[in-house]
Formats: sequence, structure tokens, C-alpha cells
Amino acid sequence: MTYFHNTLIASTVTAALTSSAVYAKESCNVDLSAGFTINTTTIEFLQTNSEDKHSLYKIMNGNQLIIGNDKIALNDNQEALLKQYDEKIRQLVPQVKSVAIEGVDLAVEGVNLAFNGLLGEGNSVGADLTKELNVIRAQVITNLSIEKGISVGVEGLESEELLGKDFEQRIDSAVEKAVLNSMGSILIAVGQQMMAADGEEDSFDTRMENFGANIEREMTTRADKIEEKAQALCMDVAKLDALEEKLKAKIEPLATTNIFTVTQTNDDEVNHHSK
Repeated sequence: MTYFHNTLIASTVTAALTSSAVYAKESCNVDLSAGFTINTTTIEFLQTNSEDKHSLYKIMNGNQLIIGNDKIALNDNQEALLKQYDEKIRQLVPQVKSVAIEGVDLAVEGVNLAFNGLLGEGNSVGADLTKELNVIRAQVITNLSIEKGISVGVEGLESEELLGKDFEQRIDSAVEKAVLNSMGSILIAVGQQMMAADGEEDSFDTRMENFGANIEREMTTRADKIEEKAQALCMDVAKLDALEEKLKAKIEPLATTNIFTVTQTNDDEVNHHSK
């Protein structure tokens, strides 16, 4: 049982879901110094700490800058720059949604590949886990909606904590729950595999290792497209970071604000897009 849990679940399913090896050569970190809310008419940036939350500034209707209760007078060039900034942020929302949804879909595919291969088509483990992951998928779709309104904190989406620091933990918990609820079926399947190996431990170990390797190979291939989208998203956030610098340089009341900081790493080469 210990061997099965450590080798098959940890190395196969969890590896398939997180696909961390795929991202080993390239990474992108986006740091937020403040949260923000976005709806159909307004983007508001909010400074938060343990004691309070207050507005830094807001953009209304794409071209009006509000600081406190004051509307800041802008010339045509400043207004055009502000509008560009507003549009760039809004354009990121469907990109983030697409990457998030495809990430959950990748998890569903990994689950079905793993458990259908071990337990056969139509098994309850894969079905239960797919159901749990589809709940998360539906929440991503609902909560990444400008029409409904989106609240982003410094650690990710505040609503349901989706895509924040606990997002991967939610998927891991769904895996653990489904496995524990169906442990009897899993142990039976493992027993059948051991019998098929005719009691030879090396043969059974090889079967499990090959099974895990096949799942990892399949999921790595599927993850490549998501990696490409994630890297494209990173580059767009880096452009937004550069645009914020122009906004700070051209509009004096925003000179000391710094919402976005992007750090990109490629192998041993590190490029910093920071202030």
C-alpha cells in the first residue's frame, strides 16, 4: 500500500496534474504590490494590509483617473495612455481564463489516463475525481468574469481563492479525497496487477514504473500547448509592466505607484523587468 501510494499517486497522478517538469527551463513570476477590482466600467487599485484596505486610484470608463474623490485632469496624450493601460489589463482576463481552464482540463485528462489505465474504463475513482475537478473548472469560468466583477489580491483571485496560493492544493485535495474514497477498488486492481506479474516483485515494479512513465509522457505532450499560452501571457504582463512605467512617468500623481513587477527566468539567464 505504501509503495502504491508513493509511486503511483504521488509520481504519476500528481506529477501529471502539476506538470512541474515541463516548466523547469522557463518560469515567469508576476508580483503584485496591490490588489485590484475590475468590472465593466471601472478598474480600482487597492492597497491592502492586515489593518485596512484603501483605494490607490481608479480608472473609470477607460479614460478618467480618480484619486481619492478627485478626478485628475489629463491632457490628450495622458488620457490616451491611460486608456491603453485600461485596455491592456482587460485583454489579460480572457487569456488568464483560457490558461486556467486548460490547466484544469489537463488535470481531468491526467486523471482519466491514470485511473482508466489501472482500473478500466468507467471506474468510479476517475468519475468521482473528474466530477470534483469539473466543479473547480466551473468556478474558474464563473469567477473570471468581468461582467460579474473580479477581485484580485496580491496572492491571486480573492473569490474562492481560485488561482491563488491554494489553487494547486485544491486539486491535490480533490485527488486525495477521490483516492481515499475508492481505496478498496484501487487495492483490488493492484492485487490483480501483482497476480498478473505472477508474484515477481521486479515485474510488478516494472509495470508500475512503465505505467507512470507513460502517463508522464502523455501529459507532458499535452502540457506543451498550455506552456506556450502561459509564456505568451507572461510576455503580455511584462508589456503591461512597461506600460505602467510610462504611465508613472507621464502622470505625476501616479509617479510613486508600482502595481506590477515581472521577473522572467530562462535556464541560467535571468532577466528582470522590475523597478
